[in-house]
Amino acid sequence: MSSNFPLNKEQLTDLVKKFPTPFYLYDEKAIRENMQKFTKAFSIFPVFREHFAVKACPNPYLLKVLAEEGCGADCSSLPELMLSEMAGIKGKHVIFTSNETPASEYQYAFDRGNIINLDDITHIEYLKKHLGKLPDTICFRYNPGPEKQGCNSIIGKPEEAKYGLTRQQIFEAYKICKEEGVQHFGLHTMVASNELNPAFFVDTAKLLFELCTEIKEKCGVRIEFVDLGGGLGIPYKPDQKAVDYDVVAQGIRKEYDRVVVPAGLDPLEIYWECGRPITGPYGWLVTTAIHQKHIYREYIAVDSCMADLMRPGMYGSYHEVTISGKENEPKTDVYDVVGSLCENCDKFAVQRELPKIDIGDFVIIHDAGAHGRAMGFNYNGKLRCGEILIRNDGSFKEIRRRETIDDLFATLDLNGVKDFN
Repeated sequence: MSSNFPLNKEQLTDLVKKFPTPFYLYDEKAIRENMQKFTKAFSIFPVFREHFAVKACPNPYLLKVLAEEGCGADCSSLPELMLSEMAGIKGKHVIFTSNETPASEYQYAFDRGNIINLDDITHIEYLKKHLGKLPDTICFRYNPGPEKQGCNSIIGKPEEAKYGLTRQQIFEAYKICKEEGVQHFGLHTMVASNELNPAFFVDTAKLLFELCTEIKEKCGVRIEFVDLGGGLGIPYKPDQKAVDYDVVAQGIRKEYDRVVVPAGLDPLEIYWECGRPITGPYGWLVTTAIHQKHIYREYIAVDSCMADLMRPGMYGSYHEVTISGKENEPKTDVYDVVGSLCENCDKFAVQRELPKIDIGDFVIIHDAGAHGRAMGFNYNGKLRCGEILIRNDGSFKEIRRRETIDDLFATLDLNGVKDFN
């Protein structure tokens, strides 16, 4: 568990009177301080910028907070591009890393001067056909295939992934774009997800830096920025250790000095597109115990469900669970903490040792600030919960209201169905 819940039982009780559970709660002050720490660690490079992965927590209020801390945005769809623009993140501070992308979405990014990160060599011709020309800046996503080992099971082996260009295609792609008059070039890869080993990221940087030198030698192209992707993990389990940003930054700097500087590529801009480590530890799903069940196991049922947080049910992911006001009480009981979805995998915790839970207790699910509300869904007609931000001054701002039945039915022609036969 990366951080402590910021409200005591009395404060949470007062908040629930205004905003009934379930809801997501985010801590603005903690997110800002974390982003400042992240930026400071990587300030040892001539130019550095984090492009927050919008998919992790697509809320314009949070994007605006991050923009004020110097963040750009990493987007993969038209709505994410639009949300970033709403938050004031514009131009080349937005990287559009998309795959199998409709022409209209490329056009939107192109018109706004965003950096387009191409996922396949055939997309060069696709851009020319639909945009009329290539942008002045092009980035390519590299898939290292078997060259990159040690990837965890979340993202899988690179050679089995649908993303990116092969090594041979990378050289050809830069040559084509140079001949087409493209002026500025970047290189990107993404080969990790929730990785806690700092050495993994240093090795990835080494791989990209060395590729930059080869591209210069073989293509006559100078790579101006390297996007290291994301994938920095967070310690979901109590016995896990957080990634030390300074260790990662210093390890990458050594490779920078060893490879980039002698190759005449300095200054090379360094980008990240992290989402999980930026907001993940500073968001919580707050829910209420509403039922108990005593059969072959002891169950506690809450007023939220997998539709609000799918990671435990879908992936078997671990999230720490605490009970407001009982944080220091002994863990005397063993529960499955479950929701109301008609799926047996709808469990936030399985056979978890917890303090005795009473009906009405507030159940806090930790480290839910990334890939939480963003991955919500409406199966079973479930209505997704809202989001609340604790401001720096301690006040509360509802930054997304909870869904209603009208929202759920908004795309249905309810008048037409009456006459349908």
